[in-house]
Amino acid sequence: MALPTLAIVGRPNVGKSTLFNRLVGKRLALVDDRPGVTRDRREGEASLIGLDFTVIDTAGYEEEDPETLPGRMRAQTMAAVRDADAVLFVIDGRAGVTPLDEEIARWLRSETVPIILAVNKAEGNAAQSGILDAYALGLGEPIALSAEHGEGMGDLFEQLLPHFDRPEGEEPEDEDGTGPLKLAIVGRPNAGKSTLINRILSEERLLTGPEAGITRDSIAIDWLWKGPDGSERRVRLIDTAGMRKKAKVQDKLEKLAVADARRAVDFAEVVVLLLDATLGLEAQDLRIADSALQEGRALVIAINKWDVAEGGSALYNGIRAALEEGLSQIRGVPLLTVSAATGKGLDQLLAAAFEVREAWSRRVPTGELNRWFEAAVEKNPPPAPGGKRIKLRYITQTSNRPPTFVVFGTRTDQLPDSYRRYLINGLRKELGFGAVPVRLNLRSTRNPYDK
Repeated sequence: MALPTLAIVGRPNVGKSTLFNRLVGKRLALVDDRPGVTRDRREGEASLIGLDFTVIDTAGYEEEDPETLPGRMRAQTMAAVRDADAVLFVIDGRAGVTPLDEEIARWLRSETVPIILAVNKAEGNAAQSGILDAYALGLGEPIALSAEHGEGMGDLFEQLLPHFDRPEGEEPEDEDGTGPLKLAIVGRPNAGKSTLINRILSEERLLTGPEAGITRDSIAIDWLWKGPDGSERRVRLIDTAGMRKKAKVQDKLEKLAVADARRAVDFAEVVVLLLDATLGLEAQDLRIADSALQEGRALVIAINKWDVAEGGSALYNGIRAALEEGLSQIRGVPLLTVSAATGKGLDQLLAAAFEVREAWSRRVPTGELNRWFEAAVEKNPPPAPGGKRIKLRYITQTSNRPPTFVVFGTRTDQLPDSYRRYLINGLRKELGFGAVPVRLNLRSTRNPYDK
């Protein structure tokens, strides 16, 4: 059963993201003194005195033209309210009730969802007048909170309890016994990451527009994919901020957003690097891909805006050749063409993501692994530097996700990198790991008679 949902709304800089972080118990949402940091609605699993629910952090509500960026942000907030089981309307107790607070209250009174009024920054006596002013908003008795210090959480619990039924039972696993595919979409600014996710979801769930760098927080969205064979599989889509070349990132908020995107890669299983077909492959794309592989994530590369690409065949072959050269440590990374505008290629993209996750999660039985290992060593024995033979005895898989192996033998510290690559390439090619990161460690067995 799905958890009940609480949407946090209010004008900019009243402490919505700080309260969101408090409820989820992690610093998930970016927080800064500047107003307007949050742009998309961000979801997290919250627990308050044993009450479990989904909490949504929304962009600050502003009165702007619907076509402007703040206007599109407001539309996202309104959509979150319509989907929620309850709304927490937050005002700043120190600033008191503002005309924009009154405008938001008028809008919320017209909605059918239950509204809870909270006065934040209410620690000490500075917010007493703001708490009294809040009664005039016509939304009932306000609760006094301090998101920064965790005060008033008990009062919030009592207000939420009548609106949230406690869910029973656990969320089922997929047919193959795995959880949802954690899929992070990464790339340079304006590659179309948010548009791609909106097309996958068939709704304007994420904020998009011609402006580069709209996305700041890494937004995770749970979704059910219906595959071409009719099966349903769960996906957790993660939209991230665009990653520019490090030297160009000067603004504090952009630095926070990029750091957040890198953390999202750490938590993902499969990373989709989205390229812009109108710009081709650039050095920054290779840096992003290499970073994902270094973190041990499975990688899929998708060329977006294929519907407007010129010279498609030459462009595709050129990008493939550049990838083979630039990502020489892993050849054959899946390269697909998609269009976020038309939806072309999205089913193939998701199918490829599930396929590489399966390889990334693969465990090889010990017997099969060592039969392959003995054959590989016999076919191409390790060298004997200085006339001293390197003896490789056996191999074991210590973990998966990413697949990690340890080779035991004597004088393994002298084994050339070229032989190590030979073994890794053999693991990929002959044992079904394909183009996923494979880690190979070497251990020497100790000789008690060695001086």
